[in-house]
Amino acid sequence: MARVVRFHEHGGPEVLRIETVTVPAPGRGEVQIRVKALGLNRAEALLRAGTYIETPTLPSGLGLEAAGIIEAVGDDVEGLVLGDAVSVVPPVSMVRWPAYGELATFPAELVVKHPPSLSFEAAAAFWMQYLTAYGALIDIAKLRREDFVVITAASSSVGLAALQIAKTVGATTIAVTRTSGKKQALLAFGATHVVASAEEDLEARLSDIAGRNGVRVVLDPIGGPIFGPLTAAMSRGGILIEYGGLSPEPTPFPLFAVLSKTLTLRGYLVHEILSDPARLEAAKAFILDGLASGSLQPTIARIFPFDQIVEAHRFLESNEQFGKIVVTI
Repeated sequence: MARVVRFHEHGGPEVLRIETVTVPAPGRGEVQIRVKALGLNRAEALLRAGTYIETPTLPSGLGLEAAGIIEAVGDDVEGLVLGDAVSVVPPVSMVRWPAYGELATFPAELVVKHPPSLSFEAAAAFWMQYLTAYGALIDIAKLRREDFVVITAASSSVGLAALQIAKTVGATTIAVTRTSGKKQALLAFGATHVVASAEEDLEARLSDIAGRNGVRVVLDPIGGPIFGPLTAAMSRGGILIEYGGLSPEPTPFPLFAVLSKTLTLRGYLVHEILSDPARLEAAKAFILDGLASGSLQPTIARIFPFDQIVEAHRFLESNEQFGKIVVTI
């Protein structure tokens, strides 16, 4: 028996319940983890609300990231043993392999012995954000030293990961945040430039910063009206990678900018990386190398105890965080 988080109906954070259930032993090729820490992601709030790309059968568990100690190992698993300290590369389906619980089971190929220098809190706070940012900036956009790259929602965990990855390449980063309240924190974090989109003329500021070269790469999880000024400031042949849809407003198609500049507007899900073994191995090597060298360092906004999972989700939806929200068990 173990305590897990489930929801019996879609809704706000208040629908989350901590329940005691029987957790089956791991099957062939699976590993069961005694969870020490969880990393929270926007996708989990969307699943809970009924607006995610997966449609769960209720009641449903949830969660994509965990770190802990191996409790049990299924048949045909090699290289992992009881007692190993591990973290989890997010599975393609959190409905099939939910992370929110004292015990969680995952496919062995997604379970990684994380660098010993990482705490469980940090180990639960890096895979999703760095895999998402790596896949967009390195795997797809092929970010280069001479590039200007715009990163919207820059104070989110993915935004901060993208800033760090772009810095390792040597690209010029333009962090876009809604207000100037997080400007100094983003500059201190390493952003080359910061633009407050609700307080400044976004198109004019981006054009002023990037000059005649323009912005070649844009990483955006928002959509909506921001597409206009973003594409207007892009360079010929530039690429805008959309990995979310946070804006409640319609997203216009910037036809003139796309045609005149031969732009690529590219939808992206981290599942592209997770479901391709070769691309996933390359991503894991890049991220683990960055963690070992210190060029990649997960930023934790706040840590909640497991019993406060509802409060943790409320904080997740407040947009007040700077970095990752972690829950400890």
